[in-house]
Amino acid sequence: MSKQSFFSGGKKLGILGGGQLGKMLLQCSNVWDIHTKVLDPDAEAASRYTCTEFVQGSLQDFDTVYQFGKDCDVLTIEIEHVNVEALKKLESEGVSVHPKPASLETIQDKGLQKIFFTANQLPTSDFLLFENKMEVLDALQRGTIKIPFVQKTRKAGYDGRGVLIVNEEKDLEQLFDTPSLVEDKVELLHEIAVIAVRNEQGEIKCFDPVLMDFHAGANMLDLLLFPAPLEDDLCQQAKAIAQTLIEKFEICGLLAVEFLINPQGKIFINEVAPRPHNSGHQTIESCYSSQYQQHIRGILSLPLGSTELILPSAMVNLLGAEGHTGPVKYEGLEDCLSKEGVAVHLYGKKISKPFRKMGHVTVTNKDINQAKNIATWVRQTLQVKSH
Repeated sequence: MSKQSFFSGGKKLGILGGGQLGKMLLQCSNVWDIHTKVLDPDAEAASRYTCTEFVQGSLQDFDTVYQFGKDCDVLTIEIEHVNVEALKKLESEGVSVHPKPASLETIQDKGLQKIFFTANQLPTSDFLLFENKMEVLDALQRGTIKIPFVQKTRKAGYDGRGVLIVNEEKDLEQLFDTPSLVEDKVELLHEIAVIAVRNEQGEIKCFDPVLMDFHAGANMLDLLLFPAPLEDDLCQQAKAIAQTLIEKFEICGLLAVEFLINPQGKIFINEVAPRPHNSGHQTIESCYSSQYQQHIRGILSLPLGSTELILPSAMVNLLGAEGHTGPVKYEGLEDCLSKEGVAVHLYGKKISKPFRKMGHVTVTNKDINQAKNIATWVRQTLQVKSH
């Protein structure tokens, strides 16, 4: 396949999922005049008006995904929850699918993810797999597991959904009654993430780690600092693990790897995502090549771009305010736009809901502490409400 034929040519890039990640991916593909086709169940998906072709339909339905992908030359994802069997069939018929359906199938199941980490002797917290809530309670009674622990549904979890932290007995009332994994709760000092990228030639690059803080109520990323102001040895260790993982999974494009670090400085893989990731939005302003451009380079077998830093940054997610559901209204937006180094990204979602991701703001500054201070001010000033 000619790589050049994607530029102002007849080759077609298909994207499964048309949310904000797809929209930001399209901003890069449009710069290079790549023909894009997007599938999303939402008729008003964020990507609808910036792609070449848009198809409304289910990402989970075999026939819908298969028919969508048949005329694509390369197919990729912006969300993991897609029909893998359709992707396998398309791959067998000559469509280049990234990530590989076999790897995606493993990553879709958090239990299989953990098995993969341990099989490859990569550091992750101890875990057990359970079929239902009763099995978890029985294991607790037998002493096989102990409070505190973390329960994660094996499939369909995202943005904090499908994760339960059990700190005391009363939390057991909220246990998921579905196939899940239970893992030891890591005593947490830091949470970091590394985004790696690889192309078919085997070239690999990693962005520097980001340091992440999470919203306690929503269990979603609230503030990140880039690059993470941590010891270089720890950052290099995380990048080395991310590089090993992207090689072992044989992924082309992006792999985001989330890590937990305990007070003793020990690092644990939390989970991975084979797509653009919330922990990489800041690369749009902070790096010579953003995560989105790197993903396109990786899946189209192009030379990878530079992951070098232009300016340090802090990023905050714009989450819908509690108690507000309805047509979105942004309060304090003009105040934020008047600040130097503040880049506001709105995702085009018309309806705000509590904790719904409506956008993000990246603050670049030579001094990362100053970037953090301004980002904290933005988080207090820019409120996502409803009419």
